[in-house]
Amino acid sequence: MKRCRIEIEGIVQGVGFRPFVYQLARRHHLAGWVLNDSRGVTIEAQGDTAAMEDFLHALRAQAPPLAVITRFKTRPCPLATEDSFVIHASNETAERRIQIAPDTYVCGDCLAELFDPADRRYRYPFINCTNCGPRYTIVTGVPYDRPLTTMADFPLCADCRREYENPASRRFHAQPNACPACGPRLSLHDGAGRRLEVPDALGQAIALLRQGRILAVKGLGGYHLVVDAANDQAVAELRRRKTRDEKPFALMSRDLEAVRRYAWVNEAEEQLLLGVERPIVLLPRRADHGLSPRVAPSNGFFGVMLPYTPLHHLLLEDQFTALVMTSANLSDEPILFEDGEALTRLSDIADAYLSHNRRIHTRTDDSIARILAGRAVLMRRSRGYVPRGILLPQAQPTVLALGAELKNTICFTQENRAFLSQHIGDLKNLEVLRGLEHSVDHLGRILGLRPRIVAHDLHPDYLSTRFAEELPEVRRIGVQHHHAHLVSCLADNGRDEPAIGVIFDGLGFGADGHIWGGEFLLGDADGFERAAHLAYLPMPGGDAATREPWRMALSALAHAFGESLPEPAFFPTHAPGDLRLVRQMIARGINCPLTSSCGRLFDAVAALIGVRQRISYEGQAALELEQIAAEGEQGRYAYELYDRQGPFVVDPAPLIRSLVEDLGQGVAPGVLSARFHNTLAAMIQEVCGRLREGSGLNLVALSGGVFQNRYLTEKTLPLLERDGFTVLTHSLVPPNDGGLALGQAVIAGRLAARQQQS
Repeated sequence: MKRCRIEIEGIVQGVGFRPFVYQLARRHHLAGWVLNDSRGVTIEAQGDTAAMEDFLHALRAQAPPLAVITRFKTRPCPLATEDSFVIHASNETAERRIQIAPDTYVCGDCLAELFDPADRRYRYPFINCTNCGPRYTIVTGVPYDRPLTTMADFPLCADCRREYENPASRRFHAQPNACPACGPRLSLHDGAGRRLEVPDALGQAIALLRQGRILAVKGLGGYHLVVDAANDQAVAELRRRKTRDEKPFALMSRDLEAVRRYAWVNEAEEQLLLGVERPIVLLPRRADHGLSPRVAPSNGFFGVMLPYTPLHHLLLEDQFTALVMTSANLSDEPILFEDGEALTRLSDIADAYLSHNRRIHTRTDDSIARILAGRAVLMRRSRGYVPRGILLPQAQPTVLALGAELKNTICFTQENRAFLSQHIGDLKNLEVLRGLEHSVDHLGRILGLRPRIVAHDLHPDYLSTRFAEELPEVRRIGVQHHHAHLVSCLADNGRDEPAIGVIFDGLGFGADGHIWGGEFLLGDADGFERAAHLAYLPMPGGDAATREPWRMALSALAHAFGESLPEPAFFPTHAPGDLRLVRQMIARGINCPLTSSCGRLFDAVAALIGVRQRISYEGQAALELEQIAAEGEQGRYAYELYDRQGPFVVDPAPLIRSLVEDLGQGVAPGVLSARFHNTLAAMIQEVCGRLREGSGLNLVALSGGVFQNRYLTEKTLPLLERDGFTVLTHSLVPPNDGGLALGQAVIAGRLAARQQQS
C-alpha cells in the first residue's frame, strides 16, 4: 500500500477537476480525499502501489478540457484508515496561488441540452457546466466557490442542488450552475430603460433586430450594441448615434457556414474561430458579401466571431447571416457592464435593451486575433485568454507593471508566471483610469499579490505613470517603452538571451527625450543599446500629426527635398493657408517634436499617395495603406544608411523622392504601397545584417504595433530567415502596446533580482 499527498496548481478550479479526481480515484479503488485551496487542488490518495502509479499518470494525461496544470508536486505520507474517497470543502490557506479559468464558450453537451425540448434547460440562455460558461467575469474572490461569485445572488433549487452536490454530474460544483427555476433571467427594456412586461423577451428582441432597431445586449463581460449586419440603414444609424465614422464593427454569425457567405476562411483561421477562446478573427471579406458596406468601410477584412454564450446561439438561431456585435461604450471609454450605467449612458444610442440579472463583476472586452505568417497572433488579449498565466523563462520577484497609455493592460508576476489583465483601453479619461484601478485591485486580490515593485512607462504624462507615483510604499521602476516591447516578445516566446529587437510602432518616449518608434535595439531583460533607428522627422502640431497624416506628409517632403520642396499638389482639398502655416512650423521648429516613428512614416506615405489625409481611429492610415498593397509587386525604393558616431541612422529621404517621382508618372497607389512595404522589409534585413556583424547576435525579435501588418511581417520573415536569422514574433500577447506590461514586468523583476543578489 502507498499514500501520497499531491499538490496541483494552475487552472484547476471551476473546471471539473475535483469530480475528475473523485471518479478517477474510485476507478482505481483508492481511498483518500481532494479539496480546493488557495493554491489550487490538494489530494491525498492511498491504495495499491501499481494503482497509485496509474492514478498519478492519469491525473496529468486525462485532465478536464479546461484544466491547465502548471505545478504538480507529490510526496509520500503516512497511511490512514479511510476506506473511501471523498471531496472535502474548500480550504483557505495563507499562501495564494490560485489561477482562475477564463470565461469559456458554451460546450457541445450544454448546446445539445439547450435545443432539446425534453431537457429542463431547453432554451435557457444561461445553461452551463464545469466545462463551460462564465468564470473570470463573475469571480469576486477565492477560493473559487459560489459564494465568492456573482452567482451568490441565486440560491440553487432542489434539482440544481442535487447536480451541484453529485460528483458523478458534470455540474458538480459548477459555480454558475442554474436553471429557469432558480437562475438568472432575461428582461427587455425600452430605450428609456423602462422594463417591458412581455412574455418572451428574447423573441421580442429578435423581432426588433429584424425591424432594423439597435439593441444593447448584455453579454459575459459587458454590453454589446447589436444590429442586423445586412441592414444598411440600421448600420448607418448605429454609426451616426455612436459617432463612430469608419472604425470597423465586429460581427457574429451562428456557424462557419454562415461566415463563409461573406468572408474567406482558411484552415488556420477556422481553428482560431472554433477555439475555446472564441476571439474575433480578422478574415478577408468576399466581394459578394451581401452585408452593409458600412460594417467595415475602406477595409478589406471583417472581424468575425462565433457565438460563445447560449444567449448568442438563441439570438442567431435561424435568423441572421451576421449581427454587428460591437462593444457598448461612448467615445474613448471602456465597455459598459453595470446595468444602471448602461441604461442611462446608452439612452441616445439603443432603441431597447436585452438584459439579465446576473451581475458582471469584471468588465471584459472580446479578444481580437489574426493569422500572420501561418501563426495566430493576438491583437487584443481579453475574454477567453485572461487571466491565464504565461510561463516566464525564469522565476523572479513579484512585480506589478502598469503598461502604457494606448491599449492599456496591466501585468502581475508570481515566481515564473506572468498574469496579464484583460484589455483596459486607452488611458485618456477618468473612466478608463477607474478600469485600471479595478483591474489592479481585482486581479491582485484573486492572485493574492500585493507587489512592492511597480513598473511603469518612462513617459511622465501617462496616466499609468501618475497612477504609479500615487501608490504608497512601493518601489517604482521606469522602463523605456521600446525596451519593454523587445522583452515582451522574448518572454512571449520563452526566450531569455540577448537579441536584435526591431521595434516599430507609433509613439514611445525615448531615452533622449525625443519620440521613438523606428528602433533597432540590442539587448534583453538586463538592458539594451539603441543600435539603429529611422531618421528623426518633425511632427508638426504634435499629437495633431497623429490625427492628420497630411502633416507628416509635409514633414517628410520637407525632409526629402529641403529648399526645393515641391508644390503641395498632393493636398488639393487643403486650404493654402493651412499648408503654408505647417510648412513654417516645420522650417522654424515650432511645436514640432522630433520622432523616429515608423508609424508616422506610414502616415506620411498614406497621405502622399492619397489613401488617407485624416483618420477617425488610431492606426487607420497604416491599415488602409497595407490593404491596398499590390500582391506580387517586387519593386522597392532606395534609402540611406549612415553612421554618425552612434547608432546607425536609416534615412527615408531617397524613398520619399522616388515615391514622388512615381506619383508624377501615374503609378497606381497599390504598387506604391507595395514598394514602400518592400523597402521596409529590405531595410530591416540590411540593418539586422550590419548589427549581427558587430554584435554576433543571430536572434531577431519583431515587436510593436507596426508588426500587426500582415504584408510587412510576411515579407520580412523570409528575408531574415534566408539570411540565417532566428526570428521571433508575437503570439500569446499582442505586438502592440497591449503586450507592453509583460516586458515591463520582466525588466523590473530582473533589475530587482540583481539588486537583491548584490
